[in-house]
Amino acid sequence: MASDRDVLPSWAKPSHYDVSIHDIEFGGNFTYQGTVAIKTNINKDDGFNELVLNTLQLKVHSAELKTSKGSNDAKNFSYDEKRHRVTLDFGEKIQYSGEATLTLKFEGAINNIMAGFYRSKYKPQGEVPASVAKDDEFHYMFSTQFESCDARRAFPCFDEPNLKATFSVSLEIPEDLTALSNMPEKETKPSKRDGFHTVVFEPTPVMSTYLLAWAIGDFEYVEAFTKRQYNGKNLPVRVYTTRGLKEQGRFALENCHKIVDYFSETFQVDYPLPKVDLLAVHEFSHGAMENWGLITYRTTAVLFDPKTSADSYRNRVAYVVAHELAHQWFGNLVTMDWWSELWLNEGFATWVGWFAIDHLYPDWNVWGQFVTESVQTAFQLDSLRTSHAIEVPVRDGPEVDQIFDHISYLKGSSVIRMLSSHLGEKVFLQGVADYLKKHQYSNATTNDLWSALSKASGKDVNSFMDNWVRKIGFPVVTVAEEPGQIGLRQQRFLLAGDAKPEEDETVWWIPLGLQTGDSITAASTHKTAALTEKETTIRDVNESYYQVNKNLTGFYRTNYPPARLEKLGEARQNLTVEDKIGIIGDAYANAVAGYGSTAGLLALVKRFQDEQEYLVWAQIINNIGTVRSVFSGSQDVSDALKKFELELLSPATEKVGWEFPEGESYLVGQLRAQLTTTSGLLGHKATVDEALRRFDLYISGKDKSAINPSLRRTVFSVAVKERGESAFEAIKNEFLTTSSIDGKEICLRSMGHVQTPELAKKVLDFIFSDKVAMQDKHSGTIILANNAKVRPEVWNFIRNNWDSKIYPTLSGNLVVLERFLRFGLNKFADDKVADEIAAFFKGKDNRGYDKGLEVIDDTIRSHAKYRSRDEGVVREWLKANGYMQ
Repeated sequence: MASDRDVLPSWAKPSHYDVSIHDIEFGGNFTYQGTVAIKTNINKDDGFNELVLNTLQLKVHSAELKTSKGSNDAKNFSYDEKRHRVTLDFGEKIQYSGEATLTLKFEGAINNIMAGFYRSKYKPQGEVPASVAKDDEFHYMFSTQFESCDARRAFPCFDEPNLKATFSVSLEIPEDLTALSNMPEKETKPSKRDGFHTVVFEPTPVMSTYLLAWAIGDFEYVEAFTKRQYNGKNLPVRVYTTRGLKEQGRFALENCHKIVDYFSETFQVDYPLPKVDLLAVHEFSHGAMENWGLITYRTTAVLFDPKTSADSYRNRVAYVVAHELAHQWFGNLVTMDWWSELWLNEGFATWVGWFAIDHLYPDWNVWGQFVTESVQTAFQLDSLRTSHAIEVPVRDGPEVDQIFDHISYLKGSSVIRMLSSHLGEKVFLQGVADYLKKHQYSNATTNDLWSALSKASGKDVNSFMDNWVRKIGFPVVTVAEEPGQIGLRQQRFLLAGDAKPEEDETVWWIPLGLQTGDSITAASTHKTAALTEKETTIRDVNESYYQVNKNLTGFYRTNYPPARLEKLGEARQNLTVEDKIGIIGDAYANAVAGYGSTAGLLALVKRFQDEQEYLVWAQIINNIGTVRSVFSGSQDVSDALKKFELELLSPATEKVGWEFPEGESYLVGQLRAQLTTTSGLLGHKATVDEALRRFDLYISGKDKSAINPSLRRTVFSVAVKERGESAFEAIKNEFLTTSSIDGKEICLRSMGHVQTPELAKKVLDFIFSDKVAMQDKHSGTIILANNAKVRPEVWNFIRNNWDSKIYPTLSGNLVVLERFLRFGLNKFADDKVADEIAAFFKGKDNRGYDKGLEVIDDTIRSHAKYRSRDEGVVREWLKANGYMQ
């Protein structure tokens, strides 16, 4: 696999970087000067006249190579923009092996595309130092985002994960601003520039370039300390923000110090740095970034105000903080050898992030949330032909960004949960601890992890996990009933339901989690542990009750006979939340793929009218919403499905009400937000009336407390749907004036519920104005794309504005562009639209978002096939059950 990689020559390896950033232009073109001295080990017996490094959009002014034999200056620099490289030509052959120092002077610009060394705009609060970079309306902070391959945008380097080194950083900044980096400040030196000084940081441990970080701005912080001691000291933990926001960092802070201690104990390796800083960054392409010792976050992933934030963001902050802290061990201390094994970082950090939150908040039912969010979302992408294996070949840096997706994160974590459940949590975590201790400060492979887990468990982990990691897709287990026994058959699950023989050759090891008994309450786990062949028969199965894949710990779909599905629906009160989510999710997926039927799904969920659990309702609403979306082109079916869903939700919506009593559980609050939003948008009269009453009180200024922060999205969305342009304008004004950290995101998502093409175009024009940050441009677009009334306008806008707005605005950061296209276009269920999209992008340079286009095409065509196959059956069921004439 290594031979397929386009990597730097292996004979030059860095051991230490001295990075100095100086002469920053705080405004205008935001240029800066830099010097980097790289201690490099050279091992080339036949000599060399060139050295190759990674750079992107930097100008190298000079390069000098010092060896024990003397020094050589580069005579020429040639740039390969496509491969992100600069070649230093020394003009003569250098015969040398050993340690050398390569010093480069270079120039760059602090960009605004959320990659490399970049600037974020924000509206200041309170007194602001004169030196803060600003324009007419906004002030700026500076920070870095180097993963996956953007350290090369900030300074010339050997930018590959297995070329680890230590780093010393110096930043020249105005005396009234703050500079941060991975390590604590070592000293401050005077600068030649008036009003400036240079902040020098302690050297880092050995680490990959993508984990280096620095930031400059008008920062303040809140601080706490770990309860455990590290090298005899309680570690300082800080949350940094721009001025005026630090108090909103307290919730993250409280979680942070507890999690650092918890992970240090769990992994049996102490957190190795002398501090933990969390920094809120105003513009951020991802959720957060695990830079060692200086973790950066999108503001909504680290800041939370109990008075003004929706409660769902409390859950988000807690989880994202835990996820990034997990990386301090899994990714930073031990790093994947190459990007093909990205899942070692992301899959594990996702699972262990939830593991920590379950420890801190046992009443949140974290694993139920994991099953309805992570597992089901992973299924969605992995059910396409255009999915990829968890461990996937990656040729070079620019290719890696597209695998920061639901396979690496969510399928990876789902498979880890499956393995942990099989081995037992204690044994699994011991294996993980052994892996970390053995490979700390170096790089590792998937096989290294399997070896550690095999040793800890006494089982050959590789033999049953290899296909899960290295093969594409997942199975569906179809159950056939006979007296006293069941037949099981595994095949690859495809959303289109048409796996060809050559696509269905994998035989997965499938943990069955089979329970059977006289009744659900008397059930016990069946002794048959796993399905290891294409088909088998299992005896001693009680017909009164049996269930496959208890708690959905296995990463596969189950396809029951219709009568069994009905019986499980009847026994729903005794099923766990995870069981209910799994059964509903499987029934939905099997209906789309043609292994089951939509009639069976509708009959099943109809039984759940008395359901009380938020996470189960979230699964029902998501699945029925997709069914409605697919059939939205047939008005009679669409109207009848709407009637069905409204009847299903109404009793629970009326029961949960609008008020948030003191001491109510987090999950009940989330249930209220989910049900009122969905029912209000379906037209539930009492919900619509109450939402509009509260909207008028809030927008008029008569009563700003009329809307609970957790119900802003409910009220704003219903108002936009019912009131049209006047509500849209009011929400747009709210977006421009809100001081709530989550306010902009909530406003954009609410705008997506407009009902006319004209208003949809206004929403999109606003989204692509400079009033909306690049990170948020997909938020409203997602909802517009989900909104059948105006969905075609999203596609019209993309093709009509590709060259003038969309590509120029988003192509600087292809992660953002790919996400925008995928969320904007994958909700159609029409082959004609898929053809149009394919024709539009044919001949364009789609590198960086080509996989996203493949996913869009596959999703649309699979849903079109489903619509064509099941429309008659759905219409018949809806008529038979009184939802249409």
